[in-house]
Amino acid sequence: MTAERFRQMALALPEAKEAAHMKHSDFRVNGRIFATLGYPEKTSAVVKLTRTEQNQRVRSEPEVFKPAIGAWGRRGYTRVHLSAAKIDTVREALIAAWRNTAPKRLARQFDQR
Repeated sequence: MTAERFRQMALALPEAKEAAHMKHSDFRVNGRIFATLGYPEKTSAVVKLTRTEQNQRVRSEPEVFKPAIGAWGRRGYTRVHLSAAKIDTVREALIAAWRNTAPKRLARQFDQR
């Protein structure tokens, strides 16, 4: 999985937009961040999961997913080691992060596709 592929998948989600936050790219829906790219290092990304989703992903693929450090990690923010990740795995995590952030009406429309 490359950073560019991560970017393409994030931007393919409904109403997703790329912006910047603390000198790295982030991806937003309705003005709220659901993922970041290039943090904490260039080969990483972060997705906004629930604690349950985070625990499941970390347990199932510890070489790919790790909680973010500190309070962010306790809130479900999860690091993704891109070079160890498969495209389908990252796509699922991005969709979950997007759903956790998108307005409910938009998430419902996405589910009906």
